[in-house]
Amino acid sequence: MEEQQISKDEHIGNFIKAFDANERAMEPFKEHRRDLKSNYVENGWLTKEEMRMAIKAYRFITGDIDIDRFQEVYENLSGKL
Repeated sequence: MEEQQISKDEHIGNFIKAFDANERAMEPFKEHRRDLKSNYVENGWLTKEEMRMAIKAYRFITGDIDIDRFQEVYENLSGKL
């Protein structure tokens, strides 16, 4: 089977279409996240700053982070700031 040559413009067009479909599919989840945050602020359960810190902690925990290396960098930076 012979491969068809796809031009750069066609690749760009295909990418934009796929990216748009992905963005549209994600929008309900983004709305849910905004509503979740608003709900916590409106009910006085957490401040925006507390949520930012919780999200950072979540990203830290779920990320592939070398704790020893992080501590080393943190200590180096905290002494300079």
